[in-house]
Amino acid sequence: MSARRYPGLDQDRYGGMTPIGIMIRDAWVFGLLPEGEGCAGWTYGQLQELYDRVSAAWEPYGHLVSRLPEELRRRHERIHGEALRRARELGWEPPEDGE
Repeated sequence: MSARRYPGLDQDRYGGMTPIGIMIRDAWVFGLLPEGEGCAGWTYGQLQELYDRVSAAWEPYGHLVSRLPEELRRRHERIHGEALRRARELGWEPPEDGE
């Protein structure tokens, strides 16, 4: 039986507006992956390992953007801002409060 594979950020719903997509972009923010690496073809085991690394990178900042050092905060804003703009172009709408 072959392992399931992630289709890649560009093939994910609305350009990766999913928990996996957000995690991949956070990996870019922290320099754990080069920007543009969409993890196409990765197994979910590989993605879990990346998640663990991203989570550890967030720990010193309490998993809050507001606690990031200025350089990382600007990088986060740029990377995630571009993703939001792209997702909206693809028809994504943010969930309403309470959903």
